[in-house]
Amino acid sequence: MHINHVVKIMVWSDFYIEGGLSVFAPIFAVFIIGQIQNGSLEVVGFAAAISQIFKVGLQIPIARYLDKNHGEFDDFYSMVIGSILISLSPFMYLFASTANHIYIIHAIFGIGLAFFVPPRLAIFARHLDKEQENLEWSLKSVALGVSVAGAAALGGILAQRFGFSLVFIIGGIVTTIGTIIELKIFKDLREKVPRGMVKPQPKIP
Repeated sequence: MHINHVVKIMVWSDFYIEGGLSVFAPIFAVFIIGQIQNGSLEVVGFAAAISQIFKVGLQIPIARYLDKNHGEFDDFYSMVIGSILISLSPFMYLFASTANHIYIIHAIFGIGLAFFVPPRLAIFARHLDKEQENLEWSLKSVALGVSVAGAAALGGILAQRFGFSLVFIIGGIVTTIGTIIELKIFKDLREKVPRGMVKPQPKIP
């Protein structure tokens, strides 16, 4: 079974990025309530909402801009910018002490997602091997599932034994590794991509 270089690299990158973010997911609400001034479940909810508001508000304009140029290099730079912003987020929690700090971090995280998600999915879809699309999307899904499960379990253990700071540091380092890994696809990028290269499949009744 041959899987092309771009797909393999992006699956591994997803594994680390999602793992880095998931390592502190189980303890995030506890961190907010226990370590943040006036922290509460409301703060947790508002923080999650803020990241999604920024992601939803910026994602389509960014995607439309990227689609104007039918090459992959602008997609790549957008993806890397998003990855860097996402990777910085775990480290920022080390310096957070108020609810406003949490809101700012989540705004930055949402902006990162807006730059990251559209081009990443586009590049991945363009480089899928013909007649292996289901398999390669499944590899991506499995990598994410394994990463999230393992990181979440590990994060809970580390937070219980060593505290929040170590968990955020590990999360930031692992996410940064995922960002570095994705740089390896640069040599595989296409200067021009024909319109209609990735076509939707007909619906099966």
